[in-house]
Amino acid sequence: MLKFSELLVLFLIVRLSHSQTSKCQNKPGAVAADWAIVYKAPGQNNGKIIFATAAGAWDDGAQALNNNAGHSFAKTLEDVVRNQNNIKFLAYNNAPPGVASMKTKSNSKGVIILATNADSAAWIVHTVPGFPTARTAYSWPVAENARGHLLICLTISKSQINAIAASLLLVQPMVHYNDIPETETAGMPYFKKLAEGKISPLPPFTSRRSIRTEDARNPVAVHIYSKSESSKYGELKWLYEFQIILIRGFDNLNFIYVFYML
Repeated sequence: MLKFSELLVLFLIVRLSHSQTSKCQNKPGAVAADWAIVYKAPGQNNGKIIFATAAGAWDDGAQALNNNAGHSFAKTLEDVVRNQNNIKFLAYNNAPPGVASMKTKSNSKGVIILATNADSAAWIVHTVPGFPTARTAYSWPVAENARGHLLICLTISKSQINAIAASLLLVQPMVHYNDIPETETAGMPYFKKLAEGKISPLPPFTSRRSIRTEDARNPVAVHIYSKSESSKYGELKWLYEFQIILIRGFDNLNFIYVFYML
């Protein structure tokens, strides 16, 4: 029979294992999801969400995006904005948190998250300047409430990270935070270059990479188009193509219409 102290330790281990987050989340942030997309229209706080197990139609967000809990992306970013030993990440943003203004070659914004104790990872692509702030309490930029924004999350295995990094190298993102240990990315040469800020000036200047989401039964094939020295329009076009390819897997025209209107 287990002693009380042993039961307590076991309970704590179980609680800790469930509390860490390295996957996309459903509408209220209660269950892991293969993918999730939130579109916030200008002047709105909650936005609309669609995710893997509810792909039929957009739904109202569970909470306002400036709430620090109770919605998909607050939960997904939970261990980005707080310290969690088993969750590490790389964040890039042309408007890094706490920096007033910075001229960069890319408008790209996103986060690559992984668990060091499991084959679990997520890639978030978004449009929000100064967000999220690493290892600091969740804070949605107030100035962005008036603007429209898009947040995309894909749950992936770690094996997909190198292809993502290869696509990002061409758009030259501003990496402002990275605590992913090299032991986690051994054999990922493109990620190493991305983390170290090594951008190749040699061709090819366009790239198409393909990844798949984690769901073993119904994974989504995602094709990532990127090109170097893209204009602001060029990056929006890349995001548009990326979203359309993702959407085609579900044959959902409502998806295409919403992204076309961005």
